[in-house]
Amino acid sequence: MTTIADQPGVSTPTAPGPRRRWAATRDTVGAYVALTKPRIIELLLVTTVPTMILAERGMPGPGLVLATLVGGALAAGSANALNCYCDRDIDAVMHRTERRPLAQKTVPPRNALVFGFVLGVLATVELALTTNLLAAALAVAAIAFYVVVYTMVLKRRTSQNIVWGGAAGCMPVLIGWAAVTGSLSWEPWVLFAVIFFWTPPHYWPLAMRYRDDYAAAGVPMLPVVASDAVVAGRIVAYSWVMVACSLLLIAPLGPSGPLYAVAAVALGAVFLREAHLLRGRVRAGVEVAPMRLFHWSITYLALLFLAVALDQFV
Repeated sequence: MTTIADQPGVSTPTAPGPRRRWAATRDTVGAYVALTKPRIIELLLVTTVPTMILAERGMPGPGLVLATLVGGALAAGSANALNCYCDRDIDAVMHRTERRPLAQKTVPPRNALVFGFVLGVLATVELALTTNLLAAALAVAAIAFYVVVYTMVLKRRTSQNIVWGGAAGCMPVLIGWAAVTGSLSWEPWVLFAVIFFWTPPHYWPLAMRYRDDYAAAGVPMLPVVASDAVVAGRIVAYSWVMVACSLLLIAPLGPSGPLYAVAAVALGAVFLREAHLLRGRVRAGVEVAPMRLFHWSITYLALLFLAVALDQFV
């Protein structure tokens, strides 16, 4: 008796080869990693280690640093994945976010929701077991604030969304300090304030660049509902407050010495110059390049916190 496979010209389906299976697995893993927004996590962790060094007045134990970074990354990944789940409808509309996994339908929404919750649970348990309960509780608060307060309540309702919602991005400094000391004092709150007032001058230039995207998605970012003159004016105002907060750590008011003082003043001066240049171009009616301030703001924050860390070893 002959089978179909024995008949001339007829071939049987073959199972996917190892390379194809590996490629599919790699793409799936990559999609789930993309849900966590790794580039945002990197920026958050940049602020954690220097804060821990400041709290210790030196280098904390490597085990504690690693545990805090892992827990912080899991918490940030949880918040970002849940944000992607909540924003999947507008992500599909905006050109800036249309390639995200849920917008591309490479990850089912239910899977993304479960993934986000699992990461949050892992972050809480990991921090509670390896650091302390305060750090774990702060991580839970950060996730809840970003997902519920910012994403679900503020983002689609008010132009002040990024101002108050940005508080979630300030939480890593509190988590890092708590992991080292088991408590909170005024120094981490100063760093919290620096990041809080840094967030609008950092994000509003991006929103200016992608104003049409946000408008199409119905998200009332400030550049969507206000003129460039208003946005630029507020960027300058927040920048001045941010720089003023950064100077509070300089001796004799704070624990930082000459290296941090020079860095805070110099970096702050450049930031203010860029903010005023942006406002000047808006007032002059010439072409505005908001992404220049956006990119510099990232450099500013990284270098400022590097100075926080290095100052403790001078």
